[in-house]
Amino acid sequence: MKRILTAGPYVDEKEVEYVTDAVKNGWGENWSYYLKKFECDFAKYIGVKHCMALSSCTGALHLSLATLNIGPGDEVIVPDMTWIGSVSAINYVGATPVFVDIKKEDWTIDTKKIEKAITNKTKAIIPVHMYGYPCDMEEIMKIAKKYKLYVIEDAAPAVGATVNNKKVGGFGDFGCFSFQGAKLLVTGEGGMLCTNNTELYEIARNLNDHGRDKIIPFWINRIGYKYKMSNMQAAFGLAQLEKIDFLIKRKKEIFNEYYKHLSKIKNISLCKNQKNKQSIFWMTSILIKDECNITRDEIMKKLDKEYNIDSRPVFPKVSKFPMFEEVDNTISEYVSKRGINLPSTVLLTKEDIIRVCNAIKEILNE
Repeated sequence: MKRILTAGPYVDEKEVEYVTDAVKNGWGENWSYYLKKFECDFAKYIGVKHCMALSSCTGALHLSLATLNIGPGDEVIVPDMTWIGSVSAINYVGATPVFVDIKKEDWTIDTKKIEKAITNKTKAIIPVHMYGYPCDMEEIMKIAKKYKLYVIEDAAPAVGATVNNKKVGGFGDFGCFSFQGAKLLVTGEGGMLCTNNTELYEIARNLNDHGRDKIIPFWINRIGYKYKMSNMQAAFGLAQLEKIDFLIKRKKEIFNEYYKHLSKIKNISLCKNQKNKQSIFWMTSILIKDECNITRDEIMKKLDKEYNIDSRPVFPKVSKFPMFEEVDNTISEYVSKRGINLPSTVLLTKEDIIRVCNAIKEILNE
């Protein structure tokens, strides 16, 4: 019985063609051909003026904070359930993360809790489009405008997700995406920084070039960084971007198939689209309810050992980590202990999904 994996990319001859061309010809005058095209085409897709291809989404978040001069003494609001990269970048610049709870419906930051967390030290909000589900960006932007705060979208797994038909990553001062190997659009490792603000873009670009002077060769005006993506990775990413509509369509089909088989099971609930928002369903995720007589971890262990099905727990509550002081965010605590990401790779067949669903039903005796 073959193993069903949680994630994995869709790769065809286009990636091979583009990367081979970059390997053979992407030097000298052509060293940045795929980089520039990838950035330009990605900017058009998201609907922003500027994009910068980088080595990771974490690097994009760090550059965003550094560009905005956020540092020691400043506070940045972030959800208490997210991947650590969302928070690590805040610590890189010496600022303080302020953890806010999430919503049970889609696991994104609870906008009703944001205002309560704002102090005179608050400089920015980092909403995270968790597992491809978009945050309430219009409400977040209203709050940011009211309190004169920056917004840096962590859209790591949400390429193509929308709020009122506008793509995430284009609402805030910066939008940050990930192309790590498990994501919808991959380059192996990699990320993208997006913005509509030309002045901020120029500062970020300079910071990402070690603070190098534009005119004097090798003269450094300030301490900078280097999160650059290679031309070969960009070639791979461009090929992926050219099939993005197909990839998103497949993710939605996968979610719908899961929903058809699992939505009536009494001991679980599924994350689904909220009003005026369209997820890309990067991960199809379920929540184990209180009344279930088996734990999340026991379910995952059975899926693995008895059915040869891969799954993964949702992210832990970040403020529980030893380097932070835990905050009483009850929904983040609840979801982090009961959430499961089911196999969601675009390579799944209908038969694979039915096998996963039948395994869950058997484990839960439903």
